Amino acid sequence: MTGIVFFMLLGRYFQDRTYERLSFERDYKSYFPISVTILDNNTEKSVPVTDLKQGARIRVHHGEIIPADAILVSDVTYVDYSFVTGESEPVTKRKGEKIFAGARLTNSSAELIVQDQVSQSYLTQLWNNDSFSRRRTEERKTYIDFINRWFSSAVILTSLSGGVAWLFINPAESMNVLTAVLIVACPCTLLLASTFTNASVLHWLGKFRFYLKNADAIDRIATSDVTVFDKTGTITNSGESMIEFNGAPLTPEEKKEIAALTKNSGHPLSRKINAWLNQTETPEVHHYSEVSGKGISGDVNGRHYIAGSAVHAGSSVKHAHGASEVWIAVNNQVRGHFIIHNRLRDGLESIASDLKNNYKLELLSGDNNSQAELLKPIFNDSMKFSCTPQDKLDHIASLQKQGHKVIMIGDGLNDAGALAQAEAGIAISDNTNNFFPACDAILDGRSFSKLPGLLRYTKVARKIVVAAFIVSVLYNFAGMYYSLSGQMSPLIAAILMPLSSFSVILIATISTKIAASVILGKPEHDGDQVIQ
Repeated sequence: MTGIVFFMLLGRYFQDRTYERLSFERDYKSYFPISVTILDNNTEKSVPVTDLKQGARIRVHHGEIIPADAILVSDVTYVDYSFVTGESEPVTKRKGEKIFAGARLTNSSAELIVQDQVSQSYLTQLWNNDSFSRRRTEERKTYIDFINRWFSSAVILTSLSGGVAWLFINPAESMNVLTAVLIVACPCTLLLASTFTNASVLHWLGKFRFYLKNADAIDRIATSDVTVFDKTGTITNSGESMIEFNGAPLTPEEKKEIAALTKNSGHPLSRKINAWLNQTETPEVHHYSEVSGKGISGDVNGRHYIAGSAVHAGSSVKHAHGASEVWIAVNNQVRGHFIIHNRLRDGLESIASDLKNNYKLELLSGDNNSQAELLKPIFNDSMKFSCTPQDKLDHIASLQKQGHKVIMIGDGLNDAGALAQAEAGIAISDNTNNFFPACDAILDGRSFSKLPGLLRYTKVARKIVVAAFIVSVLYNFAGMYYSLSGQMSPLIAAILMPLSSFSVILIATISTKIAASVILGKPEHDGDQVIQ
C-alpha cells in the first residue's frame, strides 16, 4: 500500500508540475502583441506594453484600451468600463483623475501618466473573461468529450465486474484485480493527451507570433472552410503608402487642425494622414466623435471638421482609381480629399494561392472599390466593398447558414462584430494598442506571410491530438487487460500510471515540435517578446 500511494503521488506531483509549466507559458507577454504610444520630448513612438514604466507619459486614441492604471493629463475625456463592469455608459473623467486599466477611450485621444506598471494578472483575466467566451445554442461535443464523460463509469463497472469474476476463479486475487484496474485505468492520461498536446501547440504557435486565446480555437480554425479578409490594415501594409491631397493646397493652419482631428483616431487611414501631415504641435479638438465604418468629426479652433468617406463628408464625386480616399469637409463644405495609395502586404498573391488549397477566400471591406481590379485575381468575384460593420457581421452569418465554418481576419477596428460572429476571429496587429478580447486569436503583422502555414499547422495539430488520445486509450486497454487477467499487481499498476503520462506528454512534445519545424520552419523569436 505504501508503494502504491508513493507512485500515485509521484504521478500527481508530475501532473501538477506540468500544469504549472503550462500556466507559466500563458504569460500575458506572449498573448498580447500590443504596443503603447509614449510621448518623449514632444515626439511619439511605439513601445511594447512590457516596456511601459511608471511615470511614462502616453497617448491613447479613440477606441483604444488603457493598458495600465494612469492619471489623466488632458482636460476631460470619456471612458467605457464595460470590459470591467459590464456597464457601457461612458464615464466622464477630468484632469488629475485616475483611470483604471481596461477602460476604453470613447471620444478624442487623451494623454495620461502611468501610475502603476501593467498588471499581468488583470490583462490575462480580461483576455480569458467569460464575457468574451463564445455562446452557442448547441455546444458541440467531440468524441473525446463523449469518451471522457463515460470513462469513469466504465472503469468502475469493469473493476467491479472483474473483482466479482475473480471471486469464483481465485478469491485471493479478487481485491488485487479490482484495485489494479482502478489504478491503471487513469482518466488523467486521457485528459493529458488532449490538454498537453493542445498546450504544446499553443506554445509553438506563440513562437511564430500567432496567439490563440485557448485550445478550443485550434479546433475551430482547423475545421473552417472559408476565410474572409478585411482590407485596410489587414491585407494592406499599415506602415507603407503614398499620400496626396486632391483640392486647393492646405494652409499651415488647416494642416494643424486636420492633424489634430486625425490623431484622435486609431484607424489606419487616420494614422497615415496624421503621419503624413507631420505636425508636432496641434490645437485641441472639441466634441470629437467617430462613427465606425464612416469617419470622424470634431471642432477645432471654432471650425467643424469631418474626415471620412465621401458620403460621410457630403461629397458625391466618384472615387479615385486604385486608392483609398479620406474626404475632408470644413463647416459642412467639402474641402478636398486625401488619396492614399495602399501597398498590399508582401507576398499576398502567393499567400492567397496557398490558402485556396484549403479555403474559399472572400474580401469584406469598408473602403471603396477603387482597388477591385487589383484584388480580383486574388479574390475573383468574392469581394464586397463599402461594407458597414453590420454588413460584415450579416455576411458572416449568411455563410454560416449555408453550412460554412468561417475564419474572419481583420484589424478589429470595424470588424469586431464579424470577428465575434465567425467560428474563429483573428485580429491582425501592427504596432497598435487596440485590444479585442472578443477575438479568438491575434496575429502579429510581421507573421502574416506565415498565415497559410499557421492555419495548416492547426489541422496537423488536430491529428496529433487524435493520435495522442489513441495512444492513451491503448495504454488504458492494455493495462486493464493485464489487470483483469490477474497478471498485474496494484503496485505495478501504480508505477505504470505516471509512466503512461510521461509517454503521452513525450509523444505530444516531440510531434508538435517536429510538425512546427516542418511546416513553419525556425521561429524568429523565443515567444517572450512580440514587438521590437
